[in-house]
Amino acid sequence: MIKMPTQVICLKIPKRQGEKALNLANRLKLLDKELEIEKDDDFLYIPLARQPSPNDLETLKNEVAKVEVSTRLFRERKKNPTLLDLLEPQLPPHLMNSLPHAIDFVGEIAIIEIPPELEPYKKIIGEALLEVHTNVRTVLAKAGAVHGAYRLRQFKVIAGEPSTETLHKESGCLFSVDVAAAYFSPRLSNEHKRIGSLVHEGETVVDLFAGVGPFAILIAKSHEKVKVYAIDANPKAVDYLRTNIRLNRVLSKVHPFLGDARQITLEKLSGIADRVIMNLPENAIDYVDAACSALKPEGGIIHFYCFIRSPASIEDAKLALTKSVEKSGRKIEDFLTSKKVRETAPFEWQAVIDAKIR
Repeated sequence: MIKMPTQVICLKIPKRQGEKALNLANRLKLLDKELEIEKDDDFLYIPLARQPSPNDLETLKNEVAKVEVSTRLFRERKKNPTLLDLLEPQLPPHLMNSLPHAIDFVGEIAIIEIPPELEPYKKIIGEALLEVHTNVRTVLAKAGAVHGAYRLRQFKVIAGEPSTETLHKESGCLFSVDVAAAYFSPRLSNEHKRIGSLVHEGETVVDLFAGVGPFAILIAKSHEKVKVYAIDANPKAVDYLRTNIRLNRVLSKVHPFLGDARQITLEKLSGIADRVIMNLPENAIDYVDAACSALKPEGGIIHFYCFIRSPASIEDAKLALTKSVEKSGRKIEDFLTSKKVRETAPFEWQAVIDAKIR
């Protein structure tokens, strides 16, 4: 049903001061967010949720010249439909609770997991996602678990363009990536930023499992004087890494290597690093010797990622890391951070341990 315009009190503002007045009305909690802002050739009309107090008016007049309180007819603001709004008429009621709640957005691609009972409705769900998220051009459904040395997953296109390649923006960086050809997780964006914030100017960093470069490139973009050596065994990931180095203009700071992390570290990068990133949670423990070899003789910091499956705990992971470091001829001086990063399956988490090594 179409609702008739409603007459309410408003602020009449010259257009050139509209943005300032709108921000101020919002700050003063005057703005009626249920109604559309109106305008004519010269003025902007901002609907108010209540009558401005004398203090409100004084603040407005001090900060915005030529403000006038008036009344006007306003239309109700159009509300964008939610995924539930679109799917409720199309799915059996008993399946609505099965709708996936987690959606990963990588550039213009949305990635979801379709439970078996919703498999017959996957195209309907995909089309609804395209309608709700207008910046998305492709919807992918997970078609298997992450597997193999390259940490890849199979996908099925259920709506939109048949492509798995996109350009992703994160923390001021651009990442060209094919999600079916190279591992990339937007859920680690906070970890990328956290590690980047810990790096000091002048450091040398070795990223043992760099992928398309989310750690390496953010570090290089946010520091003037750093060197990052980024290694990956996946040729396609390294191709994207090289592209992303150029895209983000960090050619002099990020140095890519294709090959086995242990072999490259032992042959070319031994004893140079202040900091080593080990984001290969499935089997990073097998590369602790390479990380210790990369660190400078006086030591440094290892960012070690692993999976913890109940009933195991972070303390168990710390003990395993301690034994591996000692086996490599080094010792852990201190655990700087140890925490769960994200849940990856029922009773399973990805965790990170930041260890100071000597």
